[in-house]
Amino acid sequence: MTTTVRRHPLAAQTAEVLLGRIRAGEWPLGGRLPGETTLAALLGVGRSTVREAIRELAGKGVLDSRQGSGVYVTALDVAEDWDAVLTRVSVVAVLEARIAVEAEAAALAADRRTPADVRAIRRALAYRGEEHASIEDHVDADMAFHRAVLVAAHNDVLIELFDTFVPRIRTAMVAMLRARPLASPAADHDAHIALADAIAARDARAAAADSRTHLTSLKEALA
Repeated sequence: MTTTVRRHPLAAQTAEVLLGRIRAGEWPLGGRLPGETTLAALLGVGRSTVREAIRELAGKGVLDSRQGSGVYVTALDVAEDWDAVLTRVSVVAVLEARIAVEAEAAALAADRRTPADVRAIRRALAYRGEEHASIEDHVDADMAFHRAVLVAAHNDVLIELFDTFVPRIRTAMVAMLRARPLASPAADHDAHIALADAIAARDARAAAADSRTHLTSLKEALA
């Protein structure tokens, strides 16, 4: 079946048609696309337009052009920008992702933490426990504590993931605390103390459980 591209710009339109056919499963993940001449005939455009379309999809991580071998499918769709994902999804969904990331990070932190990491976590914990001038300041102190735990895990990917969550979670936490203040701020802080103690004691199981319990309670409060 021949799909003809009729609108301009041709290269962008061709890339969309090509992506649609990849999404539909015409070429599987890891599969090789037909040559430029065949694709040009299938899409009703010139070879130079096909080349531009392939270049565009390669830049988006969908295709990989291998010299002397051909063009291969490396993804079945364009990866969505993190900011767009986080704007669209619910805060509860982000918290669920935080649970998955931070519970594992807490366990890794317990295994890998250095004395300097423990000191940094204790400093962040002490600052979190102080009286703060605003809800925003308290939330920022809380985020700083959780980030210190992530840093102690010594995994740059986990830190990057956490940093993408922070703006969304900060906004949600400030709104939540304004509408529904914590029933027991002391108990909430005790949960953070327990997490810090578990990491300092190198108790990975307890650290993961403490992190999961705390974040799950936040999710339930926001649900």
